[in-house]
Amino acid sequence: MDISRAEQRILHLLAQGGRIDIEKDETKTIVAVTCVTREGWRAGGLDIALFRKLKRRRCIASSGGRPYRITQRGLELVRSQLNNR
Repeated sequence: MDISRAEQRILHLLAQGGRIDIEKDETKTIVAVTCVTREGWRAGGLDIALFRKLKRRRCIASSGGRPYRITQRGLELVRSQLNNR
């Protein structure tokens, strides 16, 4: 299965140790999502539609109320990239 460039970028950040934090309102509806790198920086390019798409494809998951992380399926879909440091 092919994934878009935006999905690839977010999955790559998660594979390196990042996480996705979500904010909910009083009715438990997701109002904001934030991708945080392993260094603690906020990464752009993640919106609610992309978050739902990754969750629907089972590339990310949360357990026990913790932030969303990459799953084994997400690791299989992400292509390896050189780290540009």
